Amino acid sequence: MRRDLWRLLGIVLLSVIIGLLIGHTAAALAAGLFFFIARQYLEYAKLLAWLKGRNEAGHPSRVGLVDELCREIQQLRNHYRARNARLSGYLKRFQRATTAIPDAVIILGRFGDIEWANRKAKEYMGIRWPQDNGLRLQNLLRDPGLVDYLGPENRAEALQLDAPVDAAIRLEIRISAYGAARQLLVARDVTGISRNNRVRKDFIANASHELRTPLTVIAGYLESFVDDELCPKEWRAHIQKMRGQTDRMENLIADLLKLSSLEASAGEDIKETVAAPDMLAIICNEVKKTAAYRGHIITIEADPGLYFNGDPRLIYSAFSNLIFNAVQYTPAGGRIDIEWRQDEAGLCFSVRDNGLGIDAAHIPRLTERFYRIDKGRSRAQGGTGLGLAIVKHILVRYGANLQIESEPGKGSVFHCRFPETHAIRADAPALRDSKAAVE
Repeated sequence: MRRDLWRLLGIVLLSVIIGLLIGHTAAALAAGLFFFIARQYLEYAKLLAWLKGRNEAGHPSRVGLVDELCREIQQLRNHYRARNARLSGYLKRFQRATTAIPDAVIILGRFGDIEWANRKAKEYMGIRWPQDNGLRLQNLLRDPGLVDYLGPENRAEALQLDAPVDAAIRLEIRISAYGAARQLLVARDVTGISRNNRVRKDFIANASHELRTPLTVIAGYLESFVDDELCPKEWRAHIQKMRGQTDRMENLIADLLKLSSLEASAGEDIKETVAAPDMLAIICNEVKKTAAYRGHIITIEADPGLYFNGDPRLIYSAFSNLIFNAVQYTPAGGRIDIEWRQDEAGLCFSVRDNGLGIDAAHIPRLTERFYRIDKGRSRAQGGTGLGLAIVKHILVRYGANLQIESEPGKGSVFHCRFPETHAIRADAPALRDSKAAVE
């Protein structure tokens, strides 16, 4: 820049001297300034031509401001080229990695438009890259379950569906949000796992059915022995223990069959108006007739006009399992509070007890099958270890969730939260006898 200033000063002085010699100082000065401006304009024109041509060399080499600008631009070019090389290398490694993994990977934009897909996406879902670039995934794959899963709501669990290109392939789809409103969809082939689960479920269901008949025969003979006056007295205590174990086995088989039925059914079929307040009263009366009831104080706080739209048998099973659990694991004389209400979040069924409580480490696993905190105590109290697993399956079927709050020594609270779409407001005291609906 100094050189340009010195050059301008030199032209001005030379123009003034020439102007004094010829007697036209102003004209000479104007001509000198015009020459300087024209010269600079030509330099900037060369600079613009060099930038448009994107030449690696041949930039204007005249010493001055233009030369400095060219050097800075060249440095920016070199930096940009190195950065592009690094990003290109990262992209190639990412593409090689996604091609190597056995899962379909699709990057979706803000509105579900396809921004990138690997080769497995074509094999599993029929998405071709780059032919389908910019198209909305919902328009290419019209599966209702997938369309709902692509919505903005939280996705706690993965979605399983048959592959659009081959119904023999079972896919597990997970979507994760990242970046600026983008989504990463990963589709995994779980055909083998799904087949094994189906075989396991069928085996449990068939085995339970096969065990029920001989167990019923054994229970019948044991009952006849107890009622027979000729039965020796020293046998009666042993027979009563055997009857207790057969009852426990019958309960276990019944729970296994119920769980298998829930897993085998595709979704809720029966939609009836369930008088939940009446049902809770019936369950509590039944609890008081069982051996688990030991003088507990049971209270019910239920909205009398709040009914449920669903299958009464399933709702009865979920509610009764939670209430029976509270009675079983609360010491004699303990308090159990039952609540049925509607709030801003939807419908809520709660069971609160002041029992022994549960350590926080066990809470995430409580809904697993046969999971027991204290195996000896649970078996002694006649639990099957399937109650909360059944509750979880029923709640998932209605789009609900189970929330557990507990602290050792301070009791537990189980909340079942249902979407408000299952709520029915009744002006009459009762629309039906819930006990008849259950039976």
